[in-house]
Amino acid sequence: MSRFLHVSRADVGLPFVVLYLLDVSRLTETVKGSDLCIFTLVESVPDNLTYSEGPSLMSTYEAHKRLLDRAKQKIHLASFYWSLTDVDIHCPDNSSFQGQDIFQRLLDLVKAGQVDVKMAQNNTNNDTDELAKYGAGVRTVDFPRLEHAGVMHTKMWIIDESHVYIGSGNFDWRSYTQTKELGVLIEDCPCLGADAEKLFEVYWYLGSPNATIPDQWPDEYTTGINISSPLLVHYNNTEAHVYFSSSPPSFCPSGRANDIDAILNVIRSAKKFIYISVMDYYPLVIYSVNKTYWSLIDDALREAAVDRHVRVYLMASNWSHTESYMIPFLKSLYILNRTPHLRVNIQVKLFTVQSTPAQQTIPYARVNHSKYMVTDQHAYIGTSNWAGDYFKYTGGVGFILEQPDTGTNGTNLRRQLVHTFLQDWHSQYAQYVL
Repeated sequence: MSRFLHVSRADVGLPFVVLYLLDVSRLTETVKGSDLCIFTLVESVPDNLTYSEGPSLMSTYEAHKRLLDRAKQKIHLASFYWSLTDVDIHCPDNSSFQGQDIFQRLLDLVKAGQVDVKMAQNNTNNDTDELAKYGAGVRTVDFPRLEHAGVMHTKMWIIDESHVYIGSGNFDWRSYTQTKELGVLIEDCPCLGADAEKLFEVYWYLGSPNATIPDQWPDEYTTGINISSPLLVHYNNTEAHVYFSSSPPSFCPSGRANDIDAILNVIRSAKKFIYISVMDYYPLVIYSVNKTYWSLIDDALREAAVDRHVRVYLMASNWSHTESYMIPFLKSLYILNRTPHLRVNIQVKLFTVQSTPAQQTIPYARVNHSKYMVTDQHAYIGTSNWAGDYFKYTGGVGFILEQPDTGTNGTNLRRQLVHTFLQDWHSQYAQYVL
């Protein structure tokens, strides 16, 4: 059983937050889904990145087009920012056509008036202002007022409460052609779609004027699908246990798994290996005036490597906005690999997206922006960078699938994610931190 520790709203501003301590042994209570779902890994590979095997996954652009094509009743979107057209960054680029196409398709649906389009966003922008003019519902979630810190960092699509995208791709033309992204496309899956809709409804409620975070969320926002009672989903001719997680803690109604607890549970459940690809890795709260140490993930990785001899491969991003103080933290993990007698295997690499001179002029591009982890037991695909702020104050969601190798038939998404990670890990773009 889980052991719960009460944390009041006032505690959220403290240097650490503990929601609950998990017994990471297998929790057997399961909710069974009746749908035959389709799960597809999707990615964006920046222009000019090449692999010997060629592209192997559906593109993020094709996935988002597919979602819009399937919409009949509802399109509900949760976003950090919008820049599908390139007019607002004053840097027109001929690779922006995919973002422009997605925006035009969405605008056409709004103008047709047959689909309920709602968007919960972090701040106002030209794209959503244009969509609102033609009848789309738009609400801005004011994190500085609600949490006194943080942003809405979620990237989530929910279509007709049956089809879902969760991943690293922003509503940005660069997320299709200029940044490396990874996400999961869920189709024909009302059992999960209805639960994802509850994630959106939290944002929609808190985006209303003068909204406050309830001391206790009403029953309609609660869920029974979580770490201790995952949903048994039949997908792609196989089956797995699945649930969604969310952050910050105050945005989690009763039953909703907190994102950091989901990540820690995945790490602590690993028996053989842990592979991580994340843009930023900081055992810190980095966006406060005085940075503070935040070691929950870092400690869990060290414990897995030292105590359980789990192989840990961590890949972070090297780009124009990488802070220099990330490197010493990465090296402090890597140096354990050289410690005699511990039998530790922690490998750390930096992934660099190479750029032409013209591509270097595109702001906030040419980066591996993915945020995922895969082990011999789980796949985790999230929307948050790995620093304390993202789990204490910032809006984000995660998709967690548990599916150890059992010899079952079908397309095993976790195994696919292992292949995707290792393709990047062994590529020319990933180099060891020395």
